[in-house]
Amino acid sequence: MSNGFEEAVQELLAAGRLLSTATVMFHTAVADSAGLSVTESKAMEVIQRLGPLTAGTLARETGLAPASVTALIDRLTSKGVARRLPHPSDQRRVLIAIDPDYERRNTALFDDLVAGIRELCSGYDADQIRLIARFLVAAARNQQQATAGLSYAQRTS
Repeated sequence: MSNGFEEAVQELLAAGRLLSTATVMFHTAVADSAGLSVTESKAMEVIQRLGPLTAGTLARETGLAPASVTALIDRLTSKGVARRLPHPSDQRRVLIAIDPDYERRNTALFDDLVAGIRELCSGYDADQIRLIARFLVAAARNQQQATAGLSYAQRTS
């Protein structure tokens, strides 16, 4: 690998840390506005993105241990931001769904951020945006695997 490549990777890693910090701070503010922890808020984002889902799916998507997810769901339902619904094909299971009132309130918190991202995208063509999106999805999957590895290490130590 050329030195230029390694320098570019280092720049990307530094940019990733900057974005990560900004993301955590933004989501901390979003969570605070709803009376949730950051973990609770991000779990709600997963539920919103994927639709009603099982506790197992939520555990898999977040990388959290199943026992942690059970307690998380209990907190979300007690705070009135999520609800348990009967599973359509298995009466022994339930689905976790986002409360519509919470969803409306939460979505509005992202209006300025989304508008800024849309404006930022105007400086790129569609192929460049798709490339960035593919990279971000791959980076997110990498981070999910790292999270699952940390969760597993904590459970086994």
